[in-house]
Amino acid sequence: MKHAGRASRAALKLIYWTLFGLLALALGGVLAKLLGELIVGLVCVLFGLWVVFSFFCFYFFRDPSPTVPRTPEAIVAPAHGTVDVIDELEGPPFLAGRCRRISIFLSVFDVHVQRAPVAGRVALCEHTPGQFLNAMRTDSAAYNENVLVGFESSERPGERVAVRLIAGAIARRIVPWVKVEDAVERGERISLIQFGSRCDLYLPGDCQIQVRLQDRVRGGETVVALRPCPPA
Repeated sequence: MKHAGRASRAALKLIYWTLFGLLALALGGVLAKLLGELIVGLVCVLFGLWVVFSFFCFYFFRDPSPTVPRTPEAIVAPAHGTVDVIDELEGPPFLAGRCRRISIFLSVFDVHVQRAPVAGRVALCEHTPGQFLNAMRTDSAAYNENVLVGFESSERPGERVAVRLIAGAIARRIVPWVKVEDAVERGERISLIQFGSRCDLYLPGDCQIQVRLQDRVRGGETVVALRPCPPA
């Protein structure tokens, strides 16, 4: 699939930059001989923290390949995490009317690569600046920085589905990997949010929700909704 390995490269970038800063500090310590054992001890402590941070980065930016369901009616979870909101509301203008929403909270221990819930075309990729409230707040989508990705489905004529990628208090960087006019397959990688966040999925009102509150879901793999079966 597209974008394989991009999450690992993001982890390596963080690790390299923190190592560069640590080496700069160590060099400064060598030049500041008057600090003697104090700076050496500090560098040793910081190096130990850097090793722990490096292992955490590799864990956080892991990107397991999902087993994408092939059921034609299936819509899959866009993210790993816990479902904590299922409701009906006036959707984004892209959906033109009321829709059903499934909101997924991503803790720092969840996979943070997001995936396309349906196959089709990316028709919208809209960034909205905002605050960085705790993503555990179910209303954070109304205030926090976010990116709305809209899909025109190729699996059901006229169907539109949207995913809102929401930053949090720690997650302050949303990295979309798709752009308008890109074709995507169901379960394909579409973005990365760094360090804890939330992901809202907006669906047509006639979809049948298949998950319940507090269910754990896997991006690109868990069937969260089913479309009505087409007429025979």
